[in-house]
Amino acid sequence: MGVFYITKRRFWQKLTFHESDSVLQNYIHGARSSEEELVQNYINQLIREHQDLMQQVISNQEEQKEYIDSWVHEIKVPLAATRLLLNSIEFDIPDEKYILLENEVNRINEYVEQVLYVARLDSFSKDYLVQEVSLKATIQPVIRSQANVFIQKNIHYAIKGGDQQVLTDGKWLSFIFRQILSNALKYTPENGRIIVQIQKDGQGTRLSVEDSGIGIPAEDLRRVFDKGFTGENGRKTDMHSTGLGLYLAKNLAKELGIELTISSVVGEGTTVTLYFPLLSYYQENR
Repeated sequence: MGVFYITKRRFWQKLTFHESDSVLQNYIHGARSSEEELVQNYINQLIREHQDLMQQVISNQEEQKEYIDSWVHEIKVPLAATRLLLNSIEFDIPDEKYILLENEVNRINEYVEQVLYVARLDSFSKDYLVQEVSLKATIQPVIRSQANVFIQKNIHYAIKGGDQQVLTDGKWLSFIFRQILSNALKYTPENGRIIVQIQKDGQGTRLSVEDSGIGIPAEDLRRVFDKGFTGENGRKTDMHSTGLGLYLAKNLAKELGIELTISSVVGEGTTVTLYFPLLSYYQENR
């Protein structure tokens, strides 16, 4: 009787252990009675169904990513053709119309890039190259690409501080900075200002973007990095927002070991800061 009780208790303890597993992946064995075998077969069937379902989900995600990658590359062809066509009529239409059309093409391209980076976020580790990068060499092309918006809204900008080398992925950093600058331009009124500042301290390097925009309400500030969140400003302004820019910037920065913070005062402006630890920090933690 005692041996039967101990054997039975061990079997049920084994079931309890499986129940607490976060992932159903190990089949159970060791049934010694018809009752235990019935329970064992039932649980193993559940595990099998769970594994099949998870495999299907993974397969569907991979197919979806492949479709998005394909769609993005396909849509870039007519976008490039549109840009060439626009360049060919640059001197045949008024400057105001040309700038307006070019801004719209740039905006579509930015949305397409966001879709691509959302799809690649989960596989980030397969697509980055960390090396020493010049901050000014990275951010200046992004600023130049937004020249039309600066001119159209008469926004003044300045880059303060000397150039610094940081250890990161230049392509991803360029994308992160583009999202931050795009937001600053979007919510800064005409005749405003944007100041990009580079500062180095004893622990690392700061790259900040300060604007004189409309600012972010305190109740929205803690949610600006949530996926799809546009907040009060996104609903009030006529500038359509996807709510993806800062979400992507935050998550990509985290993957790169960059601390991204934001502060804002309504009616005064917003400051977004990227903080890069010293190169020695990365070298010691490789």
